Amino acid sequence: MKEEIGSHTYWLLPVLGWVHGDTILTTWLAMAVALAFLAYVGASYRTPRAGRTQTVFEGVVDYISDLVAGSLGKRGEPFVPFFIALFILIFLLNQFGVIPFKALGLPFGGSPTADLNTTVAFALLVFFLIQITAIRQRGIKAYAHIFEPWFLAPINLLEELVRPVTLAARLFFNIFVGELLFIIIASIITAKVMIGSFNLSLAVSVLPFFIQFFNFFVGTIQAFVFTLLGIVYLSLATAEDH
Repeated sequence: MKEEIGSHTYWLLPVLGWVHGDTILTTWLAMAVALAFLAYVGASYRTPRAGRTQTVFEGVVDYISDLVAGSLGKRGEPFVPFFIALFILIFLLNQFGVIPFKALGLPFGGSPTADLNTTVAFALLVFFLIQITAIRQRGIKAYAHIFEPWFLAPINLLEELVRPVTLAARLFFNIFVGELLFIIIASIITAKVMIGSFNLSLAVSVLPFFIQFFNFFVGTIQAFVFTLLGIVYLSLATAEDH
């Protein structure tokens, strides 16, 4: 099995130009899985007894709802579905790197969030949602904090603009490094590396299991962190002056 780090298949699309086709295909697949899962959970409510999947899903929904309500209060209720959908989709995108689709010769695979184009798109989506919501709720006063105090306005403006950059970079690097580590270990195993009489490939053959478990854990945490920061940034932008 061979997989190049950071390699992509390219599509030439009208207006958009060249895009990463494998990232788009994998994202579509993740969205299809998300819709199928949500349909399954929705169908489970037809039975009087709640199953484990329904219980776990309700726990996630309640937790994110409590985060939104705790940060935004009643005005945050319209945003609960958005942040739940954001968490579920990013979680699935993070976990798709566990299955070696590309190594099996398929035209998709890897975690789309290991592609900077994906994480930047998510970060910009959250950023513009925050700006539009802040302006609708508070008008031009939403940017008053930038000039408090006035001589720190350039630094405050830079802090505002850097937020989507940090959101995108944090998610990208955490997922990309996890996939990179797995590919390096897999390469060592398939290369049958010997150091004297010591079989390095055999010694590290148990590591992929632990790396994938670690990647699953990191993917879950990063989906939560991205969602949480989006909620916090929205609450800061829409907070009333006191």
